[in-house]
Amino acid sequence: MFPQIRPQDIADILIMTFLLYQLYSWFKNSKALQVVLGLLFLGVIYFVTKSLGLFMTSWILQELGTVLLVLLIVVFQSEIRQALYRLSLLRNLFEHQESVVRLDLLEFSSTVFSLASQRIGALVVFQREELLDDLILHGVPMDSLVSGSLVTSIFIPGSPLHDGAVLVKDGRVALASCHLPLSVSADVPQHLGTRHRAALGLSERSDAVIVVVSEERGEVSLSLQGELEVMASQAQLHERLTSLLQPLSREEQRVGIFKRLFSNFWPKVAIFCVVVVSWLLITYRQGEILTVTAPVTFHNLPDNLTLTRSFPDEVDLQLKSFSNLVASPKNLDIVVDLDLSKAKEGNNNIQISKDLIRLPPGVVVVNLDRSLVRVTVEKKQAKPSTHKR
Repeated sequence: MFPQIRPQDIADILIMTFLLYQLYSWFKNSKALQVVLGLLFLGVIYFVTKSLGLFMTSWILQELGTVLLVLLIVVFQSEIRQALYRLSLLRNLFEHQESVVRLDLLEFSSTVFSLASQRIGALVVFQREELLDDLILHGVPMDSLVSGSLVTSIFIPGSPLHDGAVLVKDGRVALASCHLPLSVSADVPQHLGTRHRAALGLSERSDAVIVVVSEERGEVSLSLQGELEVMASQAQLHERLTSLLQPLSREEQRVGIFKRLFSNFWPKVAIFCVVVVSWLLITYRQGEILTVTAPVTFHNLPDNLTLTRSFPDEVDLQLKSFSNLVASPKNLDIVVDLDLSKAKEGNNNIQISKDLIRLPPGVVVVNLDRSLVRVTVEKKQAKPSTHKR
């Protein structure tokens, strides 16, 4: 029987789909994704061997997984830090908001194509929302407006700062002669040099926009999200930079949200299907009903009354679990705790309701064998006072 789907389950599936897609989009061009896929494959083998009763193999895989997890944290600490930063929805509240300086992208595009026509190599990084401090090494600090003459003077052959990248941050040149991480992807064409590999390497790890000028071919390229796009003209480069770096209007933001929702459609569908299958595997025990005997306890009895008798002392509960991640009801310490604040002297019938039974999330009461508990209470006898003569 197909499991019952609650609103919480729909939210659970959508949240996990969003998180897994973000992880995929961040790590798809890095070695981290290949390592994670390898760990997932080992995890599948572990569960298969455990279900088949191969205790030695499953034990070795379990211990190996623990060691590999620690190694992953050490080796990929930079990627993990960047992913956590991207995941932080509150980072804009705590970061210092710099005043936005409008770039003259038309002049910059003209300068870049002028360098390309002279076969002068260049590498310019535009930082956007994500910080690049952990990815960019060295560099000479600067604090200058972006101008065509400054960019030309930096990259002209013989300049002390021409070997490396220029970082543009908050509309100003922040660093020059920077070293960027190189791409390790095997799909990078062999004819591309170090500048292009550096541009791809940084765009694979961040949301930065990188403009590259090839001195060998006199070609201008733009790197974004691990992809390299050749710019055919100055107008095309200006248009792309404007769309990526200038703030959008509200109408453009609405269109951008719609495009982002349906872009890269098939990977999103595949991840959604994986999450749904995982949810089905986790909730396959849904519908299993177990009978648990719970003791009856009491609280809030008035101070002037005393409990003399109660029946029954235990109640049989039929419990239903919604997930394999929830402990079996047989292993839970379940108590039926009744309120006696309204009890009166003599016999009282206390109603048992499902709301009075405290259960962990994912476990519900299906049925009770009894709905009433008979309780007998009496008034406390006052202690006789003793007077000394």
